Amino acid sequence: MIRCFHVTKSYGAITALTDISFEIDEGEFVFLTGQSGAGKTTLLRLLYRAELPTSGQLIVAGRNLATMPRRQVPRFRRRLGLVFQDFKLIEDRTVFDNVALVGLAVGFSFTESQRRASELLRLVGVDGRAQLFPPQVSGGEQQRVSIARALMTAPQLLLADEPTGNLDPKRANEIMRIFHAINRSGTTVLVATHDADLIGTVGGRTMILEAGRLVPPLMSQ
Repeated sequence: MIRCFHVTKSYGAITALTDISFEIDEGEFVFLTGQSGAGKTTLLRLLYRAELPTSGQLIVAGRNLATMPRRQVPRFRRRLGLVFQDFKLIEDRTVFDNVALVGLAVGFSFTESQRRASELLRLVGVDGRAQLFPPQVSGGEQQRVSIARALMTAPQLLLADEPTGNLDPKRANEIMRIFHAINRSGTTVLVATHDADLIGTVGGRTMILEAGRLVPPLMSQ
């Protein structure tokens, strides 16, 4: 699913990632961890082609991101689900609309978008909040909505950047249970987090970044 070969990312004189190489197979659940500033967000941005590596090769879902034409990026991203710490919900649209609008944006019919939104909100346990607006629901519920939105296109790969950073431990574990359920359905999941306690509770394969370098070997807990 992901093949990363000697990737380096620099911003002028600052090097955010140095000679990163790893593989993640289809269907895996992997944590990416490290302190703030270690390079986790930079690596995720490379994976969904928000940025290009300075050097090295990055293959995601069979596509070489370094050579992908810009016009093909939107279609490529339909194969990905993205979940962020700050939710990125539209505050003046309902919970339901925040999810359903994604379907319309990628070409689903109105009926199909409505059906999938209903199913996904039920999957993440917030179907009873569908007609409320994001500011009217809790942070944990907003994160569940953002997960439902990320699943709207049935992604092959789900990337989550500090998805539990604003949540208490109970809500964080609830979100992790949802991610594991998504993974069991066949979606590859990569979660970036600096929360070592969460990783220790959930367990699984972990990749560690330190000052922009991947610490070998890849570890299992």
